[in-house]
Amino acid sequence: MQERTGSELQQIEAFAAVAEHGGFAAAARALGRDGSVVSRRIDALEARLGVRLLSRTTRRVTLTEVGATYLQRVRTILGELSAADTEAAEAAAAPQGLLRLALPAAFAQRWIAPWLADFLAAYPKLQLELSHSDRFVDLVADGFDAAVRIGELADSGLVARRLAGFETMLCAAPSYLARCGAPQRPDELRQHACLGMPKARFWPDWKLIKGRQRSVQRIDAAIVSDEGEGLLAACVQGAGILPAPEWLIGRELADGRLVRVLPQWRADYDGAIHVVLPPGRLVPAKTRAFVDRLAQEFEPAPPWLRAPHAPAR
Repeated sequence: MQERTGSELQQIEAFAAVAEHGGFAAAARALGRDGSVVSRRIDALEARLGVRLLSRTTRRVTLTEVGATYLQRVRTILGELSAADTEAAEAAAAPQGLLRLALPAAFAQRWIAPWLADFLAAYPKLQLELSHSDRFVDLVADGFDAAVRIGELADSGLVARRLAGFETMLCAAPSYLARCGAPQRPDELRQHACLGMPKARFWPDWKLIKGRQRSVQRIDAAIVSDEGEGLLAACVQGAGILPAPEWLIGRELADGRLVRVLPQWRADYDGAIHVVLPPGRLVPAKTRAFVDRLAQEFEPAPPWLRAPHAPAR
């Protein structure tokens, strides 16, 4: 690869300025240089390339065919250099200002809210505005800097970073199993009190897998709710059997308030958790700080898979 010197970059910048502003005088003003300097740089560029990039007359300056093609390429390069400069300056700047985040309510309460005080203590010039909703917001239209999304990602053009995957499994309180017994086969679930979320993919049919085996059970739920935390609370109190993602029931499984039901089976739905950003190459320092801290909380494993009170790496 041919090495580019500083003077050669100045030649390219001069050429792009002349093409953009339509003349040497206007380009010189935009660059803060004398017109003769701009002219010499263009001459040196054309001599180095061995081709005419600009057609000059006493009245106007136009691009040659080769010059027009060359301009398209160098505009991309100059744009990348400008973005790199801005990104480097952002990295040196302390995160500050308002950071607007869209977060799933139950997930944020369990796995984000506990460390927000420490996060703000590290960045005292930062303010947070949190929107807790399980709907997928439009980051660009609604003006959010980042969002956490659970489940499948649509091909939306957003920038996404995967944080973790999770299984969905059946669980119940020990008190319920002591009272009603534990099902031994998926078809026995129809004889039990079950808890369901109508918005979930596994409703009203619970699709279960064990290796290559598949079982589909149509459930007549004792409680139906669109709010996961409420169903979880009812499940802990012994109301019935609940299919739930690991991130929602991890603490309760760890401390024994819940146990797995049909532990060899799991719901036929493996999800993932992502943090998503609006499209664009430049990530502001405030957003990058949040994403980095969020990712740290999931290393070396998601918090619900670590021992209770084990810190992030």
